[in-house]
Amino acid sequence: MFGRWLGNRTNRGGGAGPLSAMPVPPSAGVLSCRVLDPVNEPVRHAEFAVSDAMGRKVVSGGTDPFGSFVATVPAGDYRLAVSAEGFTPYRASATVGESAHASMGDVMLQVAAPPALPEPGDWEIDPMHSSVAFSARHIGLARIHGRFNSFAGAIRMADRMEDSAMHVVIDAASIDTAVKMRDDHLKSGDFLDVERFPTLEFYSDRFTHKGGSRWAITGALSLHGVTRTVTLDAEYLGVGQGLQGETRAACRATTELHRDDFTMTWQTMLARGIAAVGASIAIELDIQVVPKTQQAQPETRQP
Repeated sequence: MFGRWLGNRTNRGGGAGPLSAMPVPPSAGVLSCRVLDPVNEPVRHAEFAVSDAMGRKVVSGGTDPFGSFVATVPAGDYRLAVSAEGFTPYRASATVGESAHASMGDVMLQVAAPPALPEPGDWEIDPMHSSVAFSARHIGLARIHGRFNSFAGAIRMADRMEDSAMHVVIDAASIDTAVKMRDDHLKSGDFLDVERFPTLEFYSDRFTHKGGSRWAITGALSLHGVTRTVTLDAEYLGVGQGLQGETRAACRATTELHRDDFTMTWQTMLARGIAAVGASIAIELDIQVVPKTQQAQPETRQP
């Protein structure tokens, strides 16, 4: 669909219409379109990226509740990329003149075929190509980032993905924020208390398809001696082949944990009532799995 225009016209001057009231600098113009699905319904929150002829991003954003996108840009030639969950990405070119309105009209997105699901059977996490990361707010300003370096997990893929189950075990003492003093404090009784609770465990047998490549994975997380229900917002990335020819499947997932839910309530208050450590922890997972009978091989790098 590259370069396909369902409507392409240029309106100059102060003609009637809602765009005529927009303040436009003399050296700029207006670029607009409306995004529709195959049954002519507006696609809300579709993502736009407008780049110049050198590939530099000029403006980005999302459509409004009516599927419309309007941007004021310097006069010139542009590449436009439109993406939305469950649809094939759309790309086109546009030329915007000075004091002109370049309209793409109605852009119709095509429904994307969902990625093929993994074959039924037992799969295991490949720790060499996976990560379990987290971040937390520090003194109300920047976020501190860290990861767990040691973990293992298995997934039993069912004939219906919704009937699958997974079990992940994380070594609490493998926490790593690149600062030893901070890591030692996080391992202490103020936080993870790794001597009493050496592992974090997550078990789920509830996989819910949310549409497209999005899944919700709900299960029980045991952390610091407390078990709570947690839902991972997962994006399934599909099945592929590794450098050694091995079959792999991959996904990304995020969730947010509240320390108080797991009785990790240590806190120091700074001046003006600012907390030293944020109450919530953002979790980010990048996971690759391989069939359990297939040993993951280290990548061979060429000199």
